[in-house]
Amino acid sequence: MDVLDAVVVGAGWAGLGVSYWLARKGLRHRVLERGRIGETWRTQRWDAFHMNTPNVQTIMPGDRYDGPDPQGVLRRDQFVALLEDFAGRNALPIETDTVVSELVQKHGVYRLTTSRGMLKARNVVVASGNLNCAVRPSASDALPAGIYQVDASGYRSAADLPAGAVLVVGSGQSGAQIAEELAEAGRAVFLATSRVGRLPRRYRARDVMLWLEESGFLDVRREEVIRLAGRIPPRGVLGSEHTISLQSLAAQGIVLLGRLTGVADNGSLSFADEVGPNVRFGDEASSNAKRHIDDYIDRAGIDAPAAEPDPAETVVWRKPDTAIVSLDLARSGVTSVVWCTGFKGDFGYVGLPGALNAAGQPVHTDGVSALPGLYFAGLDFASTRKSGIILAIAEEAPRLVEHIVRDSRSSMT
Repeated sequence: MDVLDAVVVGAGWAGLGVSYWLARKGLRHRVLERGRIGETWRTQRWDAFHMNTPNVQTIMPGDRYDGPDPQGVLRRDQFVALLEDFAGRNALPIETDTVVSELVQKHGVYRLTTSRGMLKARNVVVASGNLNCAVRPSASDALPAGIYQVDASGYRSAADLPAGAVLVVGSGQSGAQIAEELAEAGRAVFLATSRVGRLPRRYRARDVMLWLEESGFLDVRREEVIRLAGRIPPRGVLGSEHTISLQSLAAQGIVLLGRLTGVADNGSLSFADEVGPNVRFGDEASSNAKRHIDDYIDRAGIDAPAAEPDPAETVVWRKPDTAIVSLDLARSGVTSVVWCTGFKGDFGYVGLPGALNAAGQPVHTDGVSALPGLYFAGLDFASTRKSGIILAIAEEAPRLVEHIVRDSRSSMT
């Protein structure tokens, strides 16, 4: 059986970016995709989903944005079209509808068992993502049988949910955006919140992501992020087209609750009394980010306009006289629960001792496994704050491919 230089598993932005650089280096490889190009973006994003990076940053390796709206954002289907166009223009060797069921190594060569047969390669780049398998708390199993439950990855629109009020659990990126969409659709919405940071959409006349990239905020190393927060924190809430804060959601009629702590036998849910601290945490995170940008502007001597008041950040949250620490689903009219409680990666096909930790997630340093010839691309916070965002692949892909080339040369000497 022919032995390829490399096989890439996954044809999202990370896998395509790596394939682009493998091709530029003249390495014989294939990209295996379980469905279509950008399958996760097609099937695990809601209908109105928009990218959180502006158009000028939503680009693939070797490309540059030259359109009329650099600070606009792409919709879900537009982003999928971008990936398809990139793959086509660069004639990348992609095999769609090819499921990898096992990855093992024998005699120094990796073997991939797929739905189309077996492949052998000296190197494998796993780019199937670590944010594609929804995680629900055990409380979901205790909800009354009549409650419709869906994960953020399965939610499409308010119209698909049964009539009635909706409880959204999780106030991170997806939870905040979905809760707002539901409220705008006229639904009564309850939002179980937690300690999640927040970013303004625009600041001092520019998209905040442009400031964060230019100032080096996104280049902070993973180790430093963990040191500062004690763990890898969830990404701050960033509305796709405008700022979203907990207080702005409350102003739209969304009932804010604390963290979900339990489900009683009668179907009543309990929540921590912590909405106030969660609101303040978001405020502080936004203030810290803006302070970082201000300091950068001063150091660089940039002539930037003064900050303008942001309606989502100036609206006042009015604490209720009595904190809501329990919710009877039936009496509150709640018929649906949308779980926005995080994701993990599905790496069950990786049968390589030492490649995964006890939780089944990759063991690596900057995307490089301890196992020779095994790499991981596109992981969230893999190296820096930027990792896991599309604009990171311009740096990540050539670095991993150069590592492959270097190791290949050393193995031949």
